[in-house]
Amino acid sequence: MKKYMYNYIEYVEANKKKVNSEEMLVKIEFFQHERLIHLIITLFYVLMFLVFLVLISISYVFIIPSALLMVFVIFYIIHYFVLENGVQYLYKLYDEVSDLTKKNKKS
Repeated sequence: MKKYMYNYIEYVEANKKKVNSEEMLVKIEFFQHERLIHLIITLFYVLMFLVFLVLISISYVFIIPSALLMVFVIFYIIHYFVLENGVQYLYKLYDEVSDLTKKNKKS
C-alpha cells in the first residue's frame, strides 16, 4: 500500500493540471479506509501485547509471545505513521489541484 500511495502522490505532483479532483477524492477515500483498517489492527495488537504483559506476571512462558507482539506493534505503528502522513499530504495536494481547477475554469 505504501508503494501504491507514493506512486499515486508522484503521479499527482507531476500532473497537477491534468488530475481530476473527483477521482482524487475517491483515491483519498480508499487510503483513508486502509488507514482505518490498520489503526484497528494496530490497536488490537497493542491490546494483545498488554494482555501478554499482564500474563508474564503469572508465568515467564509468556515472555516470548509478548516480545513477538511487541515487534508486530512497532512495525504496525511505523506502517500506520507512513499511511497517516501520506493521506495528510494527499489532502494538501487535493487543495492545490482543486485551486488549479478553479483557476482554469475562470480563465
